[in-house]
Amino acid sequence: MHIANASVLDLKRRISEPLVIAIDGPAASGKGTLARRLADYFHLPHLDTGLTYRAVAHMLIDKGWSLDDEAHAIEAARQVDLANLNKHALSAHRVGEAASRVAIIPELRRILVEKQRAFARNPAGAVLDGRDIGTVVCPDADVKLYVTASAEVRAMRRLRDIENRGGSAQLAGILADIRKRDERDTGRADSPLRPAADAHLLDTSEMSIEAAFQAARGIVDDTLAKRNAS
Repeated sequence: MHIANASVLDLKRRISEPLVIAIDGPAASGKGTLARRLADYFHLPHLDTGLTYRAVAHMLIDKGWSLDDEAHAIEAARQVDLANLNKHALSAHRVGEAASRVAIIPELRRILVEKQRAFARNPAGAVLDGRDIGTVVCPDADVKLYVTASAEVRAMRRLRDIENRGGSAQLAGILADIRKRDERDTGRADSPLRPAADAHLLDTSEMSIEAAFQAARGIVDDTLAKRNAS
């Protein structure tokens, strides 16, 4: 899938060393879709690091523990298994909201960051997306992308996603939620959401998924070409 222009043999020639791609950005910016397509194209494992925080939140909710209970949240973080992240179960809106709350706990973040770094040490490399990949998790990543879009565009995308799954929601409520999450993510003291100094900025507000993918792929291809020429 999505590899018509790059054979496996050609990619092996170009990627002779591990390739780590770090993708950051706010909610509904398109970073997850972009990360999956890049991972598919370059034959790399992919980790949506947001799912690790959602896994903690899901465990707290499932066990009836308070989201403000740091001890239980930290215990849940230690139990997170990156090989068993059920995206369907973790995609619920309630879980996402809870994840944004528990993600501010410093010790919890340290535990999950170590798990994410271990994932990035895959011999071939990896693609990771989240809020602090280029700044904290993989500051030495070969390619760093910061994917963003206006809050209004992101709210419309989230609404379409909900409706496509058979649900319903109000655009105004989604927009308010996105702005609240943006404020929480950018304002937290530990690992706030922000682009790395050397990240490539990609505003997808007026870009299709294909256009965003081609732009991102071009950035990665350029990095590979420079690395192989040195």
